Amino acid sequence: MMTGSGADGATTRLETIPDPGRQPGSGTDETLQITRQEATMELETIPDPVPAPGPDPATLPIGRYLETYLQHLAVERGMAKNTVSAYRRDLYRYAAFLHSLDVHAPDQVALGHMTSFAQAVREGTDGAAPLSARSAARTIVAVRGVHKFWELEGLAPTNPAVDLHPPQPGRRLPKAISVADVGAILDSVSIDTSAGLRDKAILEFLYSTGARISEAVGLDVDDLHLERQGDGPAVVRLFGKGSKERIVPLGSYAIEALNAYLVRGRPELVAKGKGTAALFLNQRGSRLSRQSAWSVLTKAAQRAGIEQDVSPHTLRHSFATHLLEGGADVRVVQELLGHASVTTTQVYTLVTADTLREIYAAAHPRANL
Repeated sequence: MMTGSGADGATTRLETIPDPGRQPGSGTDETLQITRQEATMELETIPDPVPAPGPDPATLPIGRYLETYLQHLAVERGMAKNTVSAYRRDLYRYAAFLHSLDVHAPDQVALGHMTSFAQAVREGTDGAAPLSARSAARTIVAVRGVHKFWELEGLAPTNPAVDLHPPQPGRRLPKAISVADVGAILDSVSIDTSAGLRDKAILEFLYSTGARISEAVGLDVDDLHLERQGDGPAVVRLFGKGSKERIVPLGSYAIEALNAYLVRGRPELVAKGKGTAALFLNQRGSRLSRQSAWSVLTKAAQRAGIEQDVSPHTLRHSFATHLLEGGADVRVVQELLGHASVTTTQVYTLVTADTLREIYAAAHPRANL
């Protein structure tokens, strides 16, 4: 599902907005609810769009009201940094559009302004790049959220976004690769150097755990527990969106690669820096970036002769698809992936169902006329 270059500065697209972990009695948080469709949209890395021309939205009168909402998302609702960044980008575009219509405060916005904005982002008539139906839906979700907040905070007498509905994007099935292709990618890495040991470890780790690339590069050494406790498996502690923690078991191949990296690779890398708790390090001895980790996978896929685009999210999708094809329960896969809703995970069952239909059509003597 990830597109673009995968640079660290890439924008994030809404995929899953997890439960923000509201505390009991936290006031407006109990009222700020989102629909099932909104709650099951995930963050996906995409290239930054061309910004709309005009003044900096953060300096506009309406932009200052937006900042209050963005602070609420980050502080009170505990949303992940990438999620807040995605909201900021979409809402800054909204602020610039409202400013062009001479709308400068929340109580001046009407439904007509929002429907015009929805059309503008699809067609690019506001001067910025046109968006797909899925990206436009993400933007409208952000607009609906800020108007709910403004009404609850008394900044607007009503919520004109109640009747604003995002376009229904077509369902996109996750792009997974075969077990053989994953194996070819993992086997393409040379472990003759410290960087090679690291590359092998991070690729084995991604496929073994289904972790997001941001979760992998954010790991510290202490988050790994490679020594089995009793009959229990080796595990890793991952921190997902909104700092939600989950424990994921590690497979034997990942354990072997991580142990080799920790013993023979990481000491050489960490000696080049000032000392860090980060697990995966770059050649300067500091924490590996998402962009660099993406490059590790891209180069490995090229060496393996994989023709289709392969991103870190491809390994995550492959992890989920292969588990379900192997008979894993969808709710177990949900926990392993860190999805807030099983609805998000169920999209993988469509992939496996398609595979079954293809096999049936090819193998059954009376499947086709």
